[in-house]
Amino acid sequence: MDSLDTSLRMDQQYRYQRYIYDFSRKYYLLGRDTLLKDLPIQADEAVLEMGCGTGRNLVKLAYRYPAARFYGVDASNLMLARAEKNLQRTLYAHSIQLHQGLAEQISWRDLGLDEPLDHIIFSYVLSMIPGWPAVLEHALTLLKPQGCLHIVDFSDQAELPRWFRTALFTWLTWFNVHPEPRILQSLEELAMFSGARLKIKHLPGRYAFLAVYRKQDSHFEPPSKLPQMTNYLGI
Repeated sequence: MDSLDTSLRMDQQYRYQRYIYDFSRKYYLLGRDTLLKDLPIQADEAVLEMGCGTGRNLVKLAYRYPAARFYGVDASNLMLARAEKNLQRTLYAHSIQLHQGLAEQISWRDLGLDEPLDHIIFSYVLSMIPGWPAVLEHALTLLKPQGCLHIVDFSDQAELPRWFRTALFTWLTWFNVHPEPRILQSLEELAMFSGARLKIKHLPGRYAFLAVYRKQDSHFEPPSKLPQMTNYLGI
C-alpha cells in the first residue's frame, strides 16, 4: 500500500474520531504519561513522535522541555489538521513542527534537520501498523549514535483475566488496532545483534509495556540480513 492509500485510509478512520480521540483514548492507552515523564531530553535535542495524532504528547513534552525541538509525523492529514488547531492554543507552537508521512518512509532530512534525531517516540502506534518490523528497522536508522527509541504499547496481558483480554482485543479491532506482543521479542533481538541497551517494564497485569532502546554506535544492520531473525519476521 502506497503513502496516498494509507493517508486516505487513515483520514477515513479518523474523520469523526479526531474530535473525541484524546478524551476516549485516555481510558485505555495507559502508560503514555509515564513514558513522557521518563524521557531524558536535553536542551536543543531533536525529538520525533511517529503517529503524533492530535499532538497531545508533543504539547506535554514542549511544556516540560521548552528548550528542545519537537517534530510530529502522521499519515492522516485530518489528524494533523486537528493537531495544528490544538497547537495554536498553546505557547509552544513555535517548537513543534508537524509533517505528513509514513513512519517507514520519513527521513530526518524531510524534517529540515542537518543530522539524525536524538529521540523517537512510538506511543501505541506500532500495534496499528501491519508492517511494524520494517518501521522499527527504519526508525533506528534515523537516530544518532546513543539516540533513543521510546515505545509504549500493548503487551500480552498474560496476567489479566481471559474475559478482559477478549473484550479489549475485540474493542481494539474495531479501531484497526492489533496488539502484537512479538514487538518485545523483536526489540530484544535487535538489541542483542546491535549491542544496544534495552530497558523494558510492564504495567500491572502486563497490560502494556514501556521500552527504551539506546543505540550504541552509528552502524545498524537491518534484521533481514540476519539469518537468525528470518523465522520471526516471516521472511
